[in-house]
Amino acid sequence: MSSISHAAREAVSAAPRRRRRLGRSEWIGLLYVAPAVALVAVFFVAPLVMTAFMSLHNWPLMGEHRFIGFDNYVAAWKDIRFWRAMNFTIYYTLIVTVAIFAVAFPLALFVETPRRFNGFYRTAYFLPVVVGFASASLLWVWLLNVDAGLFSPAAVALGITPKKVNLLADFDLAFWSVIVMVVWKVAGFTMVILMTGLQSIPAELSEAAKIDGAGAFSRFRLITLPMMRRTIALALILSVAGSMLAFDQFYIILAGGPRNQTITAVYWIFSQSFVSFKLGYGAALSMVLLVILVVLSLVQLRLLRNPEGLE
Repeated sequence: MSSISHAAREAVSAAPRRRRRLGRSEWIGLLYVAPAVALVAVFFVAPLVMTAFMSLHNWPLMGEHRFIGFDNYVAAWKDIRFWRAMNFTIYYTLIVTVAIFAVAFPLALFVETPRRFNGFYRTAYFLPVVVGFASASLLWVWLLNVDAGLFSPAAVALGITPKKVNLLADFDLAFWSVIVMVVWKVAGFTMVILMTGLQSIPAELSEAAKIDGAGAFSRFRLITLPMMRRTIALALILSVAGSMLAFDQFYIILAGGPRNQTITAVYWIFSQSFVSFKLGYGAALSMVLLVILVVLSLVQLRLLRNPEGLE
């Protein structure tokens, strides 16, 4: 009995030594991931650490920075205009995420079904994704122009409106114009993610349900949606994170107007950092936004990956 226990102790003590030895395949694997690790360290970890460091200082554009502790975070908590911008950002995120999924899911179902010219349809729907947000925003600045654009003169020519309407002068018209632009720009990317999830569902499940008499809606509700839970979670997290970081479209198309009603959280951070030159305060606002994004992502993961969490 003692010999067995002694052998067990030897095996346990030797286990850490065996784990510390890396074989040739492990070293090759580390070499493969080293460039990605280096990129993450240089372009994410280092700026994140620097931002956290700056947030604890009074950091003007010119002159010496001064350590002030958590004063910037206290100021952020009391900044009514920042929280007003955050409220607008959340409102925009809810609307645009629903709109993107309302367009992307039918498109994914359409292009996933085998038919002629499927490659053309997929390319056409995905094509706006390759256009940068700044370029797309500049394109829509022209399209929305009341005189030289396309939409307002076309509405008059078609008899929809009796005269030209400035789509950027009213909050509702301007807001929904941006929503349409973002859906046009982003829906193709979400479509590809959802299409990948649809293709991963075994065809035998749908065929068996069809034989049992399940209709198209029942198969979609009982098979497609549960099997795509992880894919939907990924697409939703990417959509929410991208929407919470919205900046280009509101800065280029609306410049925060009309009447500063479309200032997003990132727009306000940009204004504080590079217009007012309060870099330390801007860094603190960035860290607050990062925490909010992390919390939102964790909540979405928990609810979508564990549906019982909804009960």
